[in-house]
Amino acid sequence: MKAVLISDKKKNISDVYSEYTVKRIGGLTELDTAYYTKEDVLMNKERFSDTEYIFSTWGMPSFTKEEIEEYFPSLKCVFYSAGSVQAFARPFLESKIKVFSAWAANAVPVAEYTLAQILLANKGFFTHTYLMDHGMQKQARALKNEYPGNFGEKIGIIGVGMIGSLVAKKLKDYRLEVLAFDPFLPEERAVELGVRLCSLEELFSSCRVVSNHLANNAETKGMLNYDLFSKMLPHSTFLNTGRGAQVVEDDLVRLLEERPDVTAVLDVTYPEPAREDHKFYSLANCFLTPHIAGSLGNEVHRMSEYMADEFEKYLSGEVCRYEVSLSMLETMA
Repeated sequence: MKAVLISDKKKNISDVYSEYTVKRIGGLTELDTAYYTKEDVLMNKERFSDTEYIFSTWGMPSFTKEEIEEYFPSLKCVFYSAGSVQAFARPFLESKIKVFSAWAANAVPVAEYTLAQILLANKGFFTHTYLMDHGMQKQARALKNEYPGNFGEKIGIIGVGMIGSLVAKKLKDYRLEVLAFDPFLPEERAVELGVRLCSLEELFSSCRVVSNHLANNAETKGMLNYDLFSKMLPHSTFLNTGRGAQVVEDDLVRLLEERPDVTAVLDVTYPEPAREDHKFYSLANCFLTPHIAGSLGNEVHRMSEYMADEFEKYLSGEVCRYEVSLSMLETMA
C-alpha cells in the first residue's frame, strides 16, 4: 500500500479522520484503510516496504532513523493531523522525509479558547463566579469595579507563533493593546500583527491578562517563574494553553497564595494532569481545564482535512503551506 494510517492510539485515527476524508485520501493514492500501531509495523516488515505516505494524528509513534530506513524504505512524507510534532519528527526530517503538520488547524480552536478566556478574565468572570457560587454576593459586587473590562486594556502574549499570531489578530476586533514577547518575531511581522514587542518583565508588569504560547523545548522549560509572576498587576490573570513545563509551578502556587487577587486559568500542567494532591486543585483563584483548548469534538476533523488538502497540493506540485523543517522545531510548540 502506498499510504497507511498509523497511531499507537487507534481510536484517534477514527476520531480525527472522517469517512469523507478517508475516501478523499483513497481517491488520491492507494490507501490501506486499516489502522496500525508501531508494534504492527515492527511485526510486519514486508507489509510497509512500499509505503510512501503515512497519515497519523495524536499517538503517532516515534521511530529511530534506523527503524525508518529498515521498515519504511520507500517513505516520502508523514502527514500529521494534529499540532506539535516535537515527539517524533526529527528522525524523519533527518532521513530526508517530509513532515507536514496540521498545527494551523489545531491553532484555530486554541486561539478561540484563548480569546474567550481573555475577554472573560478582564470582566472578572472567574473571581465573580467563585464568590457567587460560595454565597459571597456582597464581596462579588464589591469587586465589580476592580476589573477593567475590555476597552483599552493591555494584553500580553508570550510566544507569537501560529497560535499567538491568531490570538493577536482576533484581539484586533476589540480596543485592546497587545504586548508580545518573542525573540524570534521580526519587527516587521510585529507591526503587521499590530503588537508591540517588549521584555517579559514589562509584559508581566503592564498587562492585565498574560497568555502563554511559548514553543515547547529545553530553552523554555521553567522560563515563567516567581520573579515574573510577582510583577503581575492587581486583579490580573495568567492564562496557560502552551505547556505546563514552561511554568515553575511551585512559584505560581506561591504567587496565588500571596495574591488572592491574581487568577490563574490553566489548560495545561506538568505533569498532565497535575498530581492529585497538587495545590492547584484547592486554590480558590486557580481554574483548571483538562487540555480542552485544542481541537475536540467535530473540530478534530478540520485537522485531517488540512492534511488532505496538503497532500493534494504535494501530489500536484503546488506550494505546500504546512511543511515542517528541522529549523522550525527550535521555535514550534
